[in-house]
Amino acid sequence: MNNYTVIEGIIGAGKTTLAHLLSEQHNAQLVLEEFADNAFLPKFYEEPKRYAFPLELSFLSERFAQLKSVFQSPDLFQPKVIADYFLPKCQVFAKNNLEEDEYKLFLRLYEIMENALPQPDLLVYLYISPEQALQNIKKRGRAYEQSITETYLENIQQQYLSFIQQHPELTVLMISSDKLDFVERKEDLLFLNETIANSYAPGIHRVEP
Repeated sequence: MNNYTVIEGIIGAGKTTLAHLLSEQHNAQLVLEEFADNAFLPKFYEEPKRYAFPLELSFLSERFAQLKSVFQSPDLFQPKVIADYFLPKCQVFAKNNLEEDEYKLFLRLYEIMENALPQPDLLVYLYISPEQALQNIKKRGRAYEQSITETYLENIQQQYLSFIQQHPELTVLMISSDKLDFVERKEDLLFLNETIANSYAPGIHRVEP
């Protein structure tokens, strides 16, 4: 297991669940995105154009503060870190959600913060179809997420893939996860563990279960 592993993917991909499971198995420090108290999030889903900019700025500041705290004061008893997001997530969503002039302003702030944080040793991208992700979203039942559409999820996925392709210095493990159930099927979690444990050179490595 790498020292700093990030689990990423679109909404409903299973990032947090997998991060929990891996951190328990590898005695790693678990870093989870803190979004539940963001007052702009339910407002954004109701009125995207009105609340996109304050939402993205608030997420940027909150995510940066959390990650900076983790890496400034590492847990010596848990030297490995597994997170269910990394700061470039802010850029991915901002590019999809903001108007051009808002995005340019956002980038000026983002680039300052990005340089102050380490890159992950491994980025695990859970590639899931928007249809399956939407089923997962409806199943977990967060009220403010029920208005999310397949089109929105598809757009976010494309932004993620575009970001990954533009950053060949990252080591990316892209796992097709539509048919995986790493909660109910131990063999699926074992497959993910073994796959993630391998050494990878920088670039995109695609894996089919």
